[in-house]
Amino acid sequence: MLLEKRKLVVIIGPTAVGKTKLSIDLAHRLNAEIISGDSMQIYKGMDIGTAKITKEEMSGIRHHLLDIKHPDEDYSAAEFQATVRPLIEEIANQGKTPMIVGGTGLYIQSVLFDYQFTETPSDPVFRTKLELDLLEKGEHAIHQMLEKVDPEAASKIHPNNSRRVIRALEIYHCTNKKMSDFIGGQKQELLYNTALIGLTMDREVLYNRINQRVELMVKQGLVEEVKRLYENGIRETQAIQAIGYKELYDYFDGKISYDQAIDTLKQNSRRYAKRQLTWFRNKMDVEWFDMTPPINHDEMVDEIFTYIAGKHQL
Repeated sequence: MLLEKRKLVVIIGPTAVGKTKLSIDLAHRLNAEIISGDSMQIYKGMDIGTAKITKEEMSGIRHHLLDIKHPDEDYSAAEFQATVRPLIEEIANQGKTPMIVGGTGLYIQSVLFDYQFTETPSDPVFRTKLELDLLEKGEHAIHQMLEKVDPEAASKIHPNNSRRVIRALEIYHCTNKKMSDFIGGQKQELLYNTALIGLTMDREVLYNRINQRVELMVKQGLVEEVKRLYENGIRETQAIQAIGYKELYDYFDGKISYDQAIDTLKQNSRRYAKRQLTWFRNKMDVEWFDMTPPINHDEMVDEIFTYIAGKHQL
């Protein structure tokens, strides 16, 4: 059954484009509460590397879905969907505007559209065989198997995340369908009266901002933050596949030098920003706003607020 078409504001865009500050200023104008649409900001103790908003930056705006999981726990788009839809209702029932802000496209998409997450079949015997192959041949060999049958899933799942690699292979083995097939092809009807705002920026400017952000994270204590997780034995988990964490784990493991870890972190962050933009442009009908400096921030807030007011007939 389709939900009542509540008014919903969604702000998306690549990492480092300026979503946080803009969302706070808009939230004050719209009497909004913000739902994090970031798959890694849900984890406790992962603040610097995920660019999690601080209490001061929140400026009194209530935020949801931050620090709700421990780093050794899994999380999924299905769980995000099941959590966020009631939250939207709750916020709207209080007379406030629900606003989703983040860069994890699949998570946000799963809420906006009528995606059905059904249980996919499993084959314990096949899974056991893959787990033995993992022990004998290593994680990269298993990942290469996935690349052959489902290159899209392979591009999104890090080779170290062997649990998810094996699950994707198991799904293909049981159904002859890719993981993405269970989402692709479903009805593309928006469940909400959605003002879907995308922030973009000149690529070179964005890449420079990403490099500067990484350097700032290091100064703020990123290495120490990741070291605490490493020393607490948090390994082979979904959380540690996050950019900013997996690179430093390789450094702590002695696989690469410190400088290589930081350079790789910058490179992976730039590549991730490119993938984010590609996803949003291909998967959703977004109203784009260019944040390339020099811009007048207050004028941009006014412009986006005017768009939302027109969309929602405020």
